[in-house]
Amino acid sequence: MMGCHCKVCTSTDPKDNRLRTSVLIEVNNKRILIDTGPDLRMQMLREKVDDIDAIIYTHEHNDHIVGLDEIRPYNFLHKKPMDIYLSEQVEAALRQRFHYVFGEKNYPGLPEVTLHRITNIPFFIEDIKCIPIQLYHYHLPVFGFRIGDFTYITDANVLPDEEKHKIAGTKVLVINALRKEKHISHFNLEEAIALVRELKPDIAYFTHISHQMGLYEAVEKTLPPNMHLAFDGLVLRIDN
Repeated sequence: MMGCHCKVCTSTDPKDNRLRTSVLIEVNNKRILIDTGPDLRMQMLREKVDDIDAIIYTHEHNDHIVGLDEIRPYNFLHKKPMDIYLSEQVEAALRQRFHYVFGEKNYPGLPEVTLHRITNIPFFIEDIKCIPIQLYHYHLPVFGFRIGDFTYITDANVLPDEEKHKIAGTKVLVINALRKEKHISHFNLEEAIALVRELKPDIAYFTHISHQMGLYEAVEKTLPPNMHLAFDGLVLRIDN
């Protein structure tokens, strides 16, 4: 964190050095990005991502959308607009914060996007089935997503009982765990562990971790065998 000199922020362990949260999913020769945070450019360069086929948004907070402008190189290189899948509330936020993208008089060099409105029902990106999971980030409605045997939940502290069946049988669950102490709008570590035990994925990774969680190596040693802290650059392979 800027201006902080705690043991995590000054750690030399790369796993303690985290950028804003997002995930790139590769399935059926397609690349789907969930969220475009402020660090998107750095993340795509670091991982050498030369193409993205679609973007899905979980919610409209800046740390999950403000990197939208950085998709322009993909427009230039591949000469096509970016397909974006989002809720009505996220679309309204994008149109407000990136008004220049959606204006009537566009000029060359702007991000080019094609918006696809989603609700809490399954949708397809070509032949890839995406299942939204309705959660709440305090009072804000947000989406998690299940694609195949991978489920991704970030920025939430409420998972309604009626949504839990969508996660049943998932092999890999990535879920937010901000810190050890309780938080008004994020699961803390104890709550996230309890949910993993209830949902019973094969393996779980905790993401959207703040420096208040503690050092990666120290926290990792305290976790149950099938639960881990995620870290930047983590690659997961899921066999069908």
